This record gives sequence, structure tokens and C-alpha cells, in this order.
Amino acid sequence: MFELVFLGTSASAPSAERGLSSAILMHRDKRFMIDCGEGTQRQLLISGLGFRRLHTILLTHGHLDHILGLGGLLSTMGRWEMIDHVRIYGAAWPLQRVQGLLDVVFGPGQYPLKVELEAIEPGVLMQDEYLTVSVFPVVHRGAGCLGYLFEEPPRRPFLPEKAEALGVPPGPERRRLVQGETITLPSGQVVTPDDVLGEPKPGVRVAFVGDAAETESLMPYCQGVDALVIEATYLDQDAELAHAFGHLTAGEAARFARAAGVKHLILTHISRRYTGEQVEAEAKAIFPHTFVANDFDLFEIRRDAIVRRNLVG
Repeated sequence: MFELVFLGTSASAPSAERGLSSAILMHRDKRFMIDCGEGTQRQLLISGLGFRRLHTILLTHGHLDHILGLGGLLSTMGRWEMIDHVRIYGAAWPLQRVQGLLDVVFGPGQYPLKVELEAIEPGVLMQDEYLTVSVFPVVHRGAGCLGYLFEEPPRRPFLPEKAEALGVPPGPERRRLVQGETITLPSGQVVTPDDVLGEPKPGVRVAFVGDAAETESLMPYCQGVDALVIEATYLDQDAELAHAFGHLTAGEAARFARAAGVKHLILTHISRRYTGEQVEAEAKAIFPHTFVANDFDLFEIRRDAIVRRNLVG
């Protein structure tokens, strides 16, 4: 299961209801901040999430409405000694902008905590036994636009009825079998994992796309995911304007979700010219399993369902 909290969901400029782009994705003991628009540190405080374990920041691209909050966030972290180091991942050009921003805020080489800027390219970014994070290219305006795919590995379910039939007692023996070990019972009978585990079931998959000018190139990375997060800056009635600025309409995002066979669509980066209800109506008419994210929405993303609640509502 993943937990995804939206800290800011507005496009380009904040509104009274929506802050600038930022989200926190949580899996087990890991936290990933995705983008850090202006005002993100205050949104963190309001949400109740706080600053703990925020060592990893992923950037979708280098436009100011997605990075300008980094100076204030890192200043607060360093001033109050909440965290001793932060690693910021992004493509080369966005990281150049971040470097320039931080040098202005703090002075070159005078950061209040250890900041590592890690230039990345499409491919696997990190992987352990519970989670794989991959990077894929996104077309927007300018160089270095990226999306992120978060994947749990397939899991073989434990079949307690088979364990009972074989005389495997509850406790450490069953845990060892789940971990892939073969055990020997006191009777001398050998039991293998294949004896008590079912067929592999896919893990949960979440694709996160920031701003995007088109969706065709995203298909290989987003197909069949349990949740797709993507922008919906405009409505179809303003498609020409959307394309002029390298953005998507809610209808385009919904048509892509339908074509890609995703399970659920979560729209963000909402322009102040529309209400959330307008964006939702356009998308849901095409792809019913659509949510329009609000600031402080928390989504629990499971294999078979998504549950939404608001942390401050």
C-alpha cells in the first residue's frame, strides 16, 4: 500500500484554496517529497506530517512553481536541526536552477545542512526488496522533465489451509516459508515454500507525472498502473491554450487513463480559472474512476481500491 498526500495542487500560481505543486508519497518507512512549490513548508505543518524522514526530494522539472519552496524548506530544516541531510534528485537542468536558487538564499557553499544534488536519467533510481522507483521521460516545456514510477514487487500469498493440512504450526516456521526458506517439521517431513504459497500477485504500482504536453510517450510507463497522478491544467474548451503552454486538459488526461488501462486517475495542477467540480465533471464523463486532488488530501492506494480523506477537513 502507498499513501499519497497532496500539499499543493494549483497550477502556476497559488489560489485561496490551493497551494503550489508538492506531494508526499509514503511507503513503509520511506517518504518521498515530489516537487516543492512556494509555501510547501507551511503546508507540511498544516497537514500534520511535519519534517521527519524527509531526506529524499524528487523533482519532475525545473519550473519555479515546482522548486521555489526549496529555499525556505531547507532553511527551516537546518535552522531547527530537524534533518542533517537532504538528497534532491532531478535532471541536470532543473538541478542547475536549484543550485542557483540555493546559492542566492544561503550563499555558495553555506547551506545550513548537507544538500546532495543528484542528476538522474531515465531508468531504475532505487530498489530494495519492498519497492522499486523508476524514472521516465516526460515532454513539457524545456529540458529535463521526468515522471516517477513506484512499484511493489509481486507477492505470493500464504495459504493457511495448505499449511494446516501439512501440519505446519503457526509461528516462526510459517514466517520462514513466506521468506522463501524450506523447513523440516519435527516429524521429519520437509515443507517447501511452493507447498504453502499461492501464485504471485502483482504489487501496487503508482505513476506520478508532473506537467506534460502530451501523453503518447507515457504509455509504456503508465499502462495498467493502480493509480496515475497527472496534471489537468485546462479544460477541453481551452485545448489550444493548453497546447500553446505545454499542458494537458482534463479530457486529455482522462482519455489517456482509459487508453492506458489504469485503475484510478488522480488529477492535480488545477488552474485558477476553473473549479475542481468542472475539472472532475469533464474527466469523469470519460473515465469514471477519477479524483481531483485537493490540498491535504490523503489517498490510500491499494491493489483493489483507493480511499481518500482530507487531513484537515
